[in-house]
Amino acid sequence: MKTYFVTGGAGFIGSSLSEKLIKEGNKVVAIDNFCDFYNEKIKENNIKELTKNENFKLYRGDIRDRNILKEIFKENKIDIVMHLAAMAGVRPSIENPILYQEVNCMGTQNILEEMKEHNVKNLVMASSSSVYGNCKEVPFRENMIVDFAISPYAATKKANEVMTHVYHKLFDMNVIMLRFFTVYGPKQRPDLAINKFTRLMLNNEEIPMFGDGTTSRDYTYIDDIVDGIIKSCEYTINHKDVYEILNLGNSSPVSLREMINTIGKVLGIDPKIKQLPMQPGDVDRTYADVTKAKELIGYEPKTTFEQGITSFVNWYKQNKELYQ
Repeated sequence: MKTYFVTGGAGFIGSSLSEKLIKEGNKVVAIDNFCDFYNEKIKENNIKELTKNENFKLYRGDIRDRNILKEIFKENKIDIVMHLAAMAGVRPSIENPILYQEVNCMGTQNILEEMKEHNVKNLVMASSSSVYGNCKEVPFRENMIVDFAISPYAATKKANEVMTHVYHKLFDMNVIMLRFFTVYGPKQRPDLAINKFTRLMLNNEEIPMFGDGTTSRDYTYIDDIVDGIIKSCEYTINHKDVYEILNLGNSSPVSLREMINTIGKVLGIDPKIKQLPMQPGDVDRTYADVTKAKELIGYEPKTTFEQGITSFVNWYKQNKELYQ
């Protein structure tokens, strides 16, 4: 049995990961600040079953608060940190870049400092496909130059990759940075397109389509992401001198128009589309080369887009009162 410290543990990915870790016989110590980025009742619902399990321990607090982090590391013998907590979203980061810098960079630095102070050597952390910006060459590979961010959010994630490498070199920390590619599935945040568009279609409202519908994303189902995270954690624990950056995607981009039409098909609804201009900070496409992740950790995404949308829609219909 290992003890995992999961930051952002009540969020979409964090709660899904915690469920799987506990199911596999581990302990999870989680922190979440239940911020008002979206309705906190959604996060409460995410963890309602977890809180009944003796192997799940939740701290309500903020990673910008060194005192609560000190308390967590002092009270628990942590084997590995899975750092998911962050201010998310490209467009909101343009509106409030200082908050994103404080949470995503200083919050991460706080965690790294507490790991150093308490001799915790293993870290797996969420980066983002946003770091690739508008790279012309596809698919995106981990060894591409990613110095041309087009949003504050992407810049903070690139900064995290650099800073964790510093702690790897100076303090012998094992680190894997995971560049997630548009994660979706049950519990997905309400601000993300698949959740939002499902809600709008069921309410017979127009779908805002930014651009001509040809922009594309490498949508990755939550179960495949969780599997990749756990495999990364196991690799980090069982190897020495680790610093790796891995893409976790589906390697099968879906256009915006195809995404809308797939949701409509699963719901049995003909979408009403309102075309709008492209938004600042949005990239044209994301497309993951997952060769490295397959070779290093045995990552193998299995869920097709339509399968994933069907699972999400079924879940959403049972929980839609949370999102109205």
